[in-house]
Amino acid sequence: MASHGNDISGDGKGLIVSFGEMLIDFVPTASGVSLAEAPGFLKAPGGAPANVAIAVTRLGGRSAFVGKLGDDEFGHMLAGILKQNGVNGDGINFDQGARTALAFVTLRADGEREFMFYRNPSADMLLQPEELNLELIRSGKIFHYGSISLIVEPCRSAHLRAMQVAKDAGALLSYDPNLRLPLWPSPEEAREQIMSIWDMADIIKVSDVELEFLTGSDKIDDESAMSLWRPSLTLLLVTLGEKGCRYYTKNFHGQVEAFHVDTIDTTGAGDSFVGALLCNVVEDHSILEDEGKLRKVLKFANACGAITTTKKGAIPALPTEADVLSLIKGTE
Repeated sequence: MASHGNDISGDGKGLIVSFGEMLIDFVPTASGVSLAEAPGFLKAPGGAPANVAIAVTRLGGRSAFVGKLGDDEFGHMLAGILKQNGVNGDGINFDQGARTALAFVTLRADGEREFMFYRNPSADMLLQPEELNLELIRSGKIFHYGSISLIVEPCRSAHLRAMQVAKDAGALLSYDPNLRLPLWPSPEEAREQIMSIWDMADIIKVSDVELEFLTGSDKIDDESAMSLWRPSLTLLLVTLGEKGCRYYTKNFHGQVEAFHVDTIDTTGAGDSFVGALLCNVVEDHSILEDEGKLRKVLKFANACGAITTTKKGAIPALPTEADVLSLIKGTE
């Protein structure tokens, strides 16, 4: 267990700090239609780093979110959602001049997602290094981030600064690139920037699609995954949707099967998986060196991801520990 000596809140759990964007997804009320054909839209709070922060608190962990929202109704609504879900909001800034980011997301008939983004620029892109709550970042045991915050300045500099401060304070760095190609100037730029911070991370999670994109290979095998391995890494994970996930460490690698559920919407499944993993690792770093422990945690994380696909939207679908344990129990 983590030491209680430097725990501010006194409940003994290590803090997981999530950095990046939070936005509103507008999802068509009808499924399997294009955005143009959609008769109406429901607003769903989202943004991968924010989803991870809430995934952690749903599972009984402690998390904080660091990022920038618009000083508008949507921005305050999102900050309120973090607060309602028990996420520490001391790292949230509000921008007077820019709006909270919006994304219109449609689930195509084949279940894949299509995005159209409104951010020119949105508030999250305007977070400046000097606006960072460094005290909060330093108090985190794990610092988690994506790659969308690397796309433009000044947010990119804020991201690099926050990452460095967290690393210097001894935090584990967790990276989920969470590729959104429409937001990047070009695929080449996306690949280059995503890889530019690769060596900083301790834990990296990529999806099968991201693995193909980053390696330029259509093979999803051990060789392809290991081309992304760095000596600086402790754990590399490749999520494979309904095929579960693969894991790679310095000393061992393997695969953990998925749980089979009736999937409605895959939004947030990867974030739920990451939140579950970090929740466990923050309490016990030996999980990263012990294959038996790691497999057990990844089984739990796979169950979290699976449950998240059974409801529409990310945040409403994020499970509690009881939800996860009942799914695992039901399949044993």
